[in-house]
Amino acid sequence: MSSPPEGVHIIADDAEALAVAARLAEEFRAGAAERDAARRLPRAELDRLSASGLPAVTIPAGHGGAEVTARTLAEVFRLLASADASLAQIPQSHFVYIEVLRRQGTPEQRAFFFGEVLAGKRFGNAQSEAGTRHVQDIRTRLEPLPDGSYTLTGVKHYSTGALFADWIPVLARAGDDTLHVAYVPRNAPGVTVVDDWDGMGQRTTASGTVRLHAVPVPANRVIPHHLTFQGPQLHGSVAQLLHTAIDAGIASGALAEAVEFVRTSSRPWFESGVDTAAEDPLLIQRFGELAIRVRAAEALLSTAALAVDTARDDLTDHTAAEASIAVAAAKVAAAEAAVETGSALFEVSGTRSALDSLNLHRHWRDARTHTLHDPARWKVQHIGRYVLGGIRPPRHGLL
Repeated sequence: MSSPPEGVHIIADDAEALAVAARLAEEFRAGAAERDAARRLPRAELDRLSASGLPAVTIPAGHGGAEVTARTLAEVFRLLASADASLAQIPQSHFVYIEVLRRQGTPEQRAFFFGEVLAGKRFGNAQSEAGTRHVQDIRTRLEPLPDGSYTLTGVKHYSTGALFADWIPVLARAGDDTLHVAYVPRNAPGVTVVDDWDGMGQRTTASGTVRLHAVPVPANRVIPHHLTFQGPQLHGSVAQLLHTAIDAGIASGALAEAVEFVRTSSRPWFESGVDTAAEDPLLIQRFGELAIRVRAAEALLSTAALAVDTARDDLTDHTAAEASIAVAAAKVAAAEAAVETGSALFEVSGTRSALDSLNLHRHWRDARTHTLHDPARWKVQHIGRYVLGGIRPPRHGLL
């Protein structure tokens, strides 16, 4: 586990958050291909991210944070993902579990954990489990003790961020089967984080296994997450908005790399009759098509973020549903744009682009891996039901 950086900066507002994200994206882009190829985990880069203050930008103003809009946060993630999709994925759960605290934390819990985040501490996650009936079949258990505390036991997979975390929020069920989040120190007794992630894409997220064996958890580190879904909520739309931003960032990053490659390294096809590949009318056509795809994904991302901000200002069943549907539409478009652009990069760049040493295939691998997070086909179903029958999307946290 990395130590929190000294002298963590506090970002003042949305404009500064975007400026810092743009600067870090350029910095992180320079080593992204090498990190992926060597599977060098981005510990130093994450420490720079923490020191910059970006992981604290959603902390409420009343607690000393910038409390940026969803639109700003989405753009922060898009910028980072355009440079390094693995690195951008790591803090996604960090922001989701800040939202859990905002929604269900007690004043004391919020004060403590928001202070931790402002000091540069990072949240990971331990949510998903393998071998269960479905994604919401959570078998990790919080067992109560006579003094009011708990022990936590279970095995989690795809635990992005846990290896680099100071705190690991763990999704678990209590004795009455209700869903809770336990915030556990990364180095707590009984916690083992295993770096066994071997995905073809997002290779440096370290999304491995977390084993929890009778982990002691004080009562004031447990949040009743099931209450989140008993009324209108933005848990799912905020989480999915960040996934959408990552996909949109992958698409824009792949397009930018294709443009640079064609301008500097590609040869024109001999039948084109032009001097450079960038003058080939067929390539121009294809780049135009790809640009439209990417711009559409970015526009839908912005629209979805605005819907989340609107719902946050006036949270009702209607505004929550509108936010979920807007995010779902953006997620479908961004996922398609990321996969298509990551693949088309080779189509427009030619044979040399397939050299493994260039590692241009990381964009497609990242897109193909990340877009498997939850099926777009179900998002399309919920959109169709809402449009045709006015049926609001379910409150299960994945929409």
